[in-house]
Amino acid sequence: MIDLRDKLIDILKAEVKPAVGCTEPVAVALACAKAKELLGEEVVKNQILVSPSIYKNAMCVGIPGTERLGLKIATAMGFVGGKSKDGLTLLEGLSEEQVKESEQYVDTKPISITPINTTEKVYIEVRLTGENNTSKVIITTKHDNFVYLQRNDEVLLDEMVQEVKEEIQQEKTIEPVEIENIMDTITIKDLVENVEAMNFEDIKFLLDGVKMNMDMAKYGLENKVGIGVGKGIKESIEEGLLGDGIMTKAMMLTAAASDARMGGAKLPVMSSNGSGNHGLTAILPIVAYTLKYPQDDEKLAKALAISHLVTGYIKNYTGRLSAVCGCGVAASTGASAGISWLMGGDMKHIYGAIENMIADLSGMICDGAKAGCALKLSSAASAAVQSAVIAKQGYTVPPLNGIVGEQVEQSIKNLGEVSDKGMKITDEIILNVMNDMNKVD
Repeated sequence: MIDLRDKLIDILKAEVKPAVGCTEPVAVALACAKAKELLGEEVVKNQILVSPSIYKNAMCVGIPGTERLGLKIATAMGFVGGKSKDGLTLLEGLSEEQVKESEQYVDTKPISITPINTTEKVYIEVRLTGENNTSKVIITTKHDNFVYLQRNDEVLLDEMVQEVKEEIQQEKTIEPVEIENIMDTITIKDLVENVEAMNFEDIKFLLDGVKMNMDMAKYGLENKVGIGVGKGIKESIEEGLLGDGIMTKAMMLTAAASDARMGGAKLPVMSSNGSGNHGLTAILPIVAYTLKYPQDDEKLAKALAISHLVTGYIKNYTGRLSAVCGCGVAASTGASAGISWLMGGDMKHIYGAIENMIADLSGMICDGAKAGCALKLSSAASAAVQSAVIAKQGYTVPPLNGIVGEQVEQSIKNLGEVSDKGMKITDEIILNVMNDMNKVD
């Protein structure tokens, strides 16, 4: 029988992986690449159906290798040069010539992308027609999770949950399908204690994320890209306008990496729970702490494991994608828990760091992936350090304070209620506002 520790290691291996580009448009490119491979010929007609959350998050974001934004260029790149075997790093393999061809594709050929009425947060369906063949691909639940593959009349894979099939076929809205998840039954204490007992070799791969995400941060600090939030913080430190402490270092690194990533830098990052920006936020504040207080590799890996797993624990309740910023409410909370543990905090301090984060950033909205995310990630990184530090000093939000409950698990469930159910109308309004401004077809 697989024990809890092994299950948590499996979750880490499934949820912490490299990605090139913002995860939502990359996932669409991945589905398009797979559908084109199944088609086996030039695309004559295309139809891409996506969930509102995918549509919103991909609308205004930079795509690696090109200065263009959004889903149409990502779709074209998937058709022109994407290889599905590369997973969420498929855009890294495109040549300059293929990128130019993709840009020309967008300018000269129709691309049909439609948000559909589904409560599934991650849903991408690509239907292609060629001169002689047709193909159909569906990704759902996770950004690289193929559940349906079809070429002509031959169904090659069908792992769709029946309730999802019915929702899409009948074009009606139902509650998301609940999948059995150990995060529903364990506690934060269970999570931390099992990480502490993990074999270093099993989680050593998490250290790869430090190098990847630091490389992205360095790119943002050395180049004029995105808004330049990280670079602006760096210059302010050099001028003496900001102090050179852990908090500002965390803000600088995390924002710079987001500047570069949202600006389309063609570098991989280590993602967390389906999001590259989550990965930046879950990892880089911890790195900032270790730059001031160096740690051995095993301890750093375990702090990262706590961060990623707490992030996943929270996302289990808030939803994979939602109206609230996952970096602000989930990944930053994971980072705060990881920092608290690195500081030698006991469970009381770790609980306090998490409660402080829930009291702080629970209302940060998500208005899609874009250059402005660097500002949100800067705030998230700052709060992560602050919450851990003041919890270490014994200062935490008391129980029954706003949505903060009696225990930390109740607080996280409360956050999930607000994020997933309470802000549905907010998500719709955000998408409507963005559509009106961008005049998306």
